Amino acid sequence: MTTTLPHATPFSADNALPRLTPPTSRLQQALLGMLAEEAPSATGRLPSERQMMERFSTTRITLREALMQLEAEGRIYRESRRGWFVSPPRLRYDLLASLPFKEMVASQQRCPETEVLKATQCPAQPKVAARLGILEGAPVFHIIRARRIDGRPVLYVEHYLRADCFPGILAHDLVTCSLTELYRSHYGIRISRVSFELCSTVLHCRAAEALRAASGGPAQRVTRINYDQNGRAIDYDDELWRHDAIELTVSAAPQSSA
Repeated sequence: MTTTLPHATPFSADNALPRLTPPTSRLQQALLGMLAEEAPSATGRLPSERQMMERFSTTRITLREALMQLEAEGRIYRESRRGWFVSPPRLRYDLLASLPFKEMVASQQRCPETEVLKATQCPAQPKVAARLGILEGAPVFHIIRARRIDGRPVLYVEHYLRADCFPGILAHDLVTCSLTELYRSHYGIRISRVSFELCSTVLHCRAAEALRAASGGPAQRVTRINYDQNGRAIDYDDELWRHDAIELTVSAAPQSSA
């Protein structure tokens, strides 16, 4: 199987937020000291914002600025209506390995979970049609899934599958089954080439709700187009990851010069 990797633009905390004021910078260092000196709770939850305001004798505005900077650096994360948490170790996402989500997570001694949010047939919009090399309006299957690692929602992914390649696929178990395995076992289709596009972005409202995150928060986008053994583009995935949840890696032998 071959993989095409265009230029990647990873999320950078350096340009995510304006330069910190001296009070915010000092508070950020104090928060880092708290994280280093005190073991977090079993859930990884930090004290409430009110408790941290009282502990560090600061204002809510200054505290929020410091917390958002630590969030941009991937040290902590926030969940809507639940508070702030210490970020767990990042998942190593090896692009060239092309492992299904469940297998990739389990191989790193983590617990994967999947929730199907939507599974329907629809006409291909212009962007989807262009990526799959089909006519605009041709039928495609649209599957949206939210995926968790150790109980934490980290990935919102939209899949677009050519309906002519996978008739009846929506009747299968899309929660526990890998799409790649379904392609092979039920349709005789194997993935022989993968094309990736990588960039930093922000979470739109639907993804943010599924990930219990703030709309407009930082995210890592991984767009993947899978090609079968005959060279057809068979599906297109648009993944939105919490930016602190993954570490993208590529291992390849350098080509020898002529």
